[in-house]
Amino acid sequence: MKPIKQFKANLITLSLLSLLAPTTQAIAADETAQEIEEVVAVGSRLKGSASAVIEERKNQAFVADIMGSEQISRTGDSDAASALRRVTGLSLVNDKFIYVRGLGERYSSVRLNGALVPSPDLTRNVIPLDIFPSSIIESLAVQKAYSPDMPAAFGGGDVNIRTKSIPSDRVFKIEIGGAYKDTNDRGLVYNGSDDDWLGKDDGLRAMPAEMQMALNTYVNGLSDISTRNIRAVESQKQGSDISQAEAVAINKSLIKALPRDFGMVEKDLDPDFGAKLVYGDRLDDVFGFGGQLGFLTSFAYDNEWSNSKEFNSVLSTIDTSELDCSKENFDCYSAKEDKHVTKNNVKLNASLNLGYKLDGHDVNAGYMMLRDTEDEASYALYQEPSKSLSIEDGQVQRKNTTSFEQRELEILQIRGTHNLTWSVLDGVGFDWHYTDSTATTEIPSELEITVRDNYENGQYKETVYNGSLGGNPFLYRFVDMEDKVENWGWNASKAFYFDGSELEIKTGGYFVDKTRDYRTDFFNYRFGQNQQLSLADNEKQALGIGSYFSVDSVIDQNDVEILFQEPNADDYLAAQKIDAYFGSIDYLIGENWRVSGGVRYEDFRQVALAFSRSAFDPALLADKLSEEAIQQASVMEDDFFGALSMTYSEKSHQLRFGYGQTVVRPDLRELTPVQYQDPLTDYRTLGNPFLESSYLDNFDFRAEFYMDNGDNYSVGAFYKDIDKPIEAQLTESDGRFTLEFENADSAVVYGIEAEWLMELSADALGGAFFTSGNVTLSDSEVEILESDKGDLTNLKRRMTGHSKYVANFQLNYDSHNGNHQASVIYNVFGDRILAAGVNGFDDAYEQPINSLDIVYSYYPNFNTTVTFKIKNLLGQNFEVQQNDVLIREKEMAQQISLDVSMEF
Repeated sequence: MKPIKQFKANLITLSLLSLLAPTTQAIAADETAQEIEEVVAVGSRLKGSASAVIEERKNQAFVADIMGSEQISRTGDSDAASALRRVTGLSLVNDKFIYVRGLGERYSSVRLNGALVPSPDLTRNVIPLDIFPSSIIESLAVQKAYSPDMPAAFGGGDVNIRTKSIPSDRVFKIEIGGAYKDTNDRGLVYNGSDDDWLGKDDGLRAMPAEMQMALNTYVNGLSDISTRNIRAVESQKQGSDISQAEAVAINKSLIKALPRDFGMVEKDLDPDFGAKLVYGDRLDDVFGFGGQLGFLTSFAYDNEWSNSKEFNSVLSTIDTSELDCSKENFDCYSAKEDKHVTKNNVKLNASLNLGYKLDGHDVNAGYMMLRDTEDEASYALYQEPSKSLSIEDGQVQRKNTTSFEQRELEILQIRGTHNLTWSVLDGVGFDWHYTDSTATTEIPSELEITVRDNYENGQYKETVYNGSLGGNPFLYRFVDMEDKVENWGWNASKAFYFDGSELEIKTGGYFVDKTRDYRTDFFNYRFGQNQQLSLADNEKQALGIGSYFSVDSVIDQNDVEILFQEPNADDYLAAQKIDAYFGSIDYLIGENWRVSGGVRYEDFRQVALAFSRSAFDPALLADKLSEEAIQQASVMEDDFFGALSMTYSEKSHQLRFGYGQTVVRPDLRELTPVQYQDPLTDYRTLGNPFLESSYLDNFDFRAEFYMDNGDNYSVGAFYKDIDKPIEAQLTESDGRFTLEFENADSAVVYGIEAEWLMELSADALGGAFFTSGNVTLSDSEVEILESDKGDLTNLKRRMTGHSKYVANFQLNYDSHNGNHQASVIYNVFGDRILAAGVNGFDDAYEQPINSLDIVYSYYPNFNTTVTFKIKNLLGQNFEVQQNDVLIREKEMAQQISLDVSMEF
C-alpha cells in the first residue's frame, strides 16, 4: 500500500486536476487539511489556463482566437497591444496598433465588452491598444470570421477586450515593479509642471487667457495679432492713432504671457516604475431577495522612459547599387536627419465595477478612466547639401522640440443579461448594453525651435539665427480634441428543440452616435531682417535654447514679433451615426453539424468639415461650410451584410468554413483635407475628402484537433477580395516626404495559419516542458488603374502594411511543485510596405524585427508571485529600407524588469 501523505489542497492543485484530466471527477475540497492518497499532477499552468479558453473557442460558431488573463500573465505583457501580438496572425505596430493577418490597423475593429468606444489618438479612429492595462483584462477575443451580430466595419478581424467582472470571492492584490532599459542611461528633460508625474499639466503650458482674448479682439477677417493689425484695431477703438511703440509693446506682452522656459538638459533617467491595486468582493443576499451583489475596483500607475537615437533620410537616386550608402555620407541621400528623442510616458488607470445577480438576471455597471500621457524632448540635426546645409558646408539646421500630449479615455458602461421565464417569453434570452464614452487629447503647449548650428573644420562652433532666414524659428502649437461616442444595443434569442436537432434564433440592434471636435492653433516668432541671435556657443548650451526668451528683458531687447498662424482650414468637426439591425440562426443538426449565419443591415452617415475657428469673416467660411462643401464631406451608405458559418465536429476535431461580406470605411482624419504629422510613420500626412469605402468578401477555413492529454493543433486558410482598398503613397517635395491616401482599384489577401499547444516532456528537471505558438504565411496584391497611377512607381504590389509571415513561438516550463514557471517567447513578422514609392523609387519597406523575451515567475507561497522579465534580448532596431537602402532607423531598447505581487 502506498504511503499516505497529508497536504493542504490549494487552488493551483485543484485547477490542475480538474482542467488537465478530462476523465477526472470533480473534487470537492475546502481549506481544511485532508488525508488523500499522494498524487503527482503532471501538468502546467499554461495548459490549465488554456483549457478553458480552448473550450470557449470550440464552442464559437465563427472562427475566433481567445487569450485568457492567465496566458497574458505568463508572457509578461503589460497591456492589450503587447498581449495581442501572441495571437495567431497578429503583429504589433509602434507598440500601439494591431495588424490582423498582415492588414493595417484600419482593417481591424476594437470593442470594449462588445461596445464601440472612441480613440484618443489624434490621427486615427482606431484605439491605441496600449492604453488598456493587462490588470483589467479578463480575456481578449479576436474573431477573424465575420458574424452578423458584430459591426460590419470588419476587415482582418474584430478585437473584443473583455474586462474583469465581479469576483466569486474576496480579492485584494497589490503589485509593484520596476524596469531598466539599456538606452536610458541618459536622456533629455526640461522644466515641466508640478503635476507631470500624474500625466497632467497643471496649467503651466496652457494657452494664457491674455492670448485667447487677443485672438477675439484683434481681427482682420481672421484673428490677427500682428503689430500692424493691433495698431489698426486699437486706433479704431480709441478714436485716434496709437504709436508703433505702443502696438509693439502690446504684441510683446503676448509673447511674455506664453510659457517660455522649455530649455532642455541631458541627465540620468530614473528607472521605470509601476504599481497596481485590485480589490473586490461578492456579498450574498444584501437586499433580502437572495441575490448577490459584488464589486471590483482597480488602480494602476506606470511611469516609463524611452530614449532613442533616430535616423531619417530621403534618397537622391534610384540606382544605388554602385554607391556607398552608409549613413555617414551623402552618396545616396539628398537629405538626412539625425534625431535624439526622449519620451516620458505616464499611464494612470482607475476602474470600478458593480454587479448584481438574481434568478437569471445579471446587471453590471462600470466606470473606467484611462490616462496615457507622452512628454517628449528631442533635437534633430538636418542636412541637405543642395541648400548648403551640411557639416561640410559649415551649417546644419537644428530643430529642438518639447511637447506634452495628454490622452484620456472615460467610459461609463451598463450591461444586463436576462433569462426570461414569463409566459410566452419563457426561454427567451435578452441582453443589452449602454456605453457613454469620451476621449480627449490635449497638447497644452508644443514648442518647435528651428535654427542653425555653425561648424568650422567639421567641429561645432555655435547656434545662431538671423532674420533673413525667415521661416518659423520659434513655433508654438496648441491642440484640443474631444471625441464622444454613445453606443447602445440589444440582443434577443430563443432556442427551439427538436428530435436530434436544436435551433436558436437571434435578433438585435446596434446604434452609434459619434462626434469629434478638433482644434489646433499655431503661433510663431518673426524677427526683423537685421536681427542677429547668438543662441549658444557649445552643444550643451544649444539644448537649452527653449529658455532663451524666458527672461522678459531679452524680449524687450530684440526685434521680435509674435504672429498667429492660421490656415483657412486647420480645425475640423466630424459626426457619425450608425443604425444597425441583424437577424441570425444557429442550427445544431445531430451531434456533428452546426450551421450559423444571418444578415445585418447598417445605415451609416458621416460628415467631416475642415474650417478655421478663427475666421470671423463669413466670406472666409463660405466655401468651407457651403452646401456643396457639406455634401462633398458627407458619406451616406446603407447596405446589407451577410455571413455564413458551417462546422463539422467530432470529439477529437472540428472543421469550420466561414463567409462574410464586410466594409472598411476611411478614418475621419483621412477624409479631412488638413495636413498633419503622423506619429506612426513620422511623415507629413494629408487627408483626402474623395476617399471611398472598401467592400470585402471574406472566406475562412479551419481544422482544429484536440488530444486527450490537452494538446491541440489547428490549421486554417483565408482569402479576402477587397474592392477599392485605401492605400498610402509617398510624394517628395522640398527634400521631405508627404504621405497621401488614395483608393486603389482592387486587392486580394490570402494565406494559411497554423497553431499548436504541445507537451514535450512531463518529467524533466522536476517539471513539465510545453511548446506553443503559431505561424501565418500569406500574400497580397493591390492593383492600381493606369488612369489613377499619378506618380506611383508600381501599379501592382503588396498591400500597405502587409507582412508575408508572422510567427510566435513559446517554450514553457512549469515545476511539479508549482513554485517555478518560465517561458522563452519569440515573435517575428515579415517586411511590410510602410508607404508606396513614387517617381521611380521603390516602395518603402519596414524591416522584420526578431523579438526574443524571457519571463520567469517564482511562487514562494500561494499568495506571492515574483516575476523577472528580459525583453528584446536580441536588441534589433526598427528599420525602413527603400531601394535596398536604409532610409529610417530607430533604436529599440533592451529591458530588464522585476515585479512582485501579493494577494491578501
